[in-house]
Amino acid sequence: MKKIFMFILLLVLISCSKESNANKSTLNKDEIIVGMELQFPPFETIDKNGKPYGISVDIADALGEYLGKKVRIEEIAYSGLIPALTSRKIDVIISSLSITEPRKKQMDFSDPYGSGYLSLLIYTNSAVMSHKDLNNDGVKIAVKKGTIGQIYAEDNFKNAQILPFEKDSEAVLEVAQGKADVFIYDVYSVYKNHLEYPNNTRVALLPADNNESTMWGIGIRRNDTELKEQINMFLASYNESEAKNESINKHFADVRAYFNELGIPFFIK
Repeated sequence: MKKIFMFILLLVLISCSKESNANKSTLNKDEIIVGMELQFPPFETIDKNGKPYGISVDIADALGEYLGKKVRIEEIAYSGLIPALTSRKIDVIISSLSITEPRKKQMDFSDPYGSGYLSLLIYTNSAVMSHKDLNNDGVKIAVKKGTIGQIYAEDNFKNAQILPFEKDSEAVLEVAQGKADVFIYDVYSVYKNHLEYPNNTRVALLPADNNESTMWGIGIRRNDTELKEQINMFLASYNESEAKNESINKHFADVRAYFNELGIPFFIK
């Protein structure tokens, strides 16, 4: 009987220890580990010296300075970011991550700091003219796995054939070669890829009222409430800072002016 009691007590202690560690605030650590997929220039990429570079990197560094912590960036495939967060391999996600209801069931988000309005990169000779032509048999839609583009396509164009790719460059090439009708992705990436294939592609924006779920937030583990509060306070401060304007000008000076001419809202709030 005594052995059984000791065994049960041990299980209780282990359970309490796990619960305590699960609820431990990231703010108690000396280092904050940020998950990013460094394949999305100029938001998240690698510079010529092999170091993380982009506007998301600037935000991560500013967050670390605000919290008084070292920042370590871990490169993770986009589809693996949320599992890495929930399994505590990373502390936060700063990787142009859209705030969606399905994702809210797995994690928490900060206040929005930007947005990725969805757009269509269309093969020049495709019969597709706009989003109204996508929900038809025979239409092939290229998407990047785990992105809001994939979620949007699967929710809205069930009659089309969805072609998921690990890399956006693979999806773009599929369209440029006429193997897919469209690629659904954020407007900046579509714009840049159209410039790369101007004779093979054209661009169409999705309706603005269909893009409410494309606001970007910093991904935070559930119950890490103290960190979430600090991150929201940081974002409120960062949005009013000169550092944010300097980062935008460094990465987007020419594009910002172009988007203003088109009347398209800019990415960063």
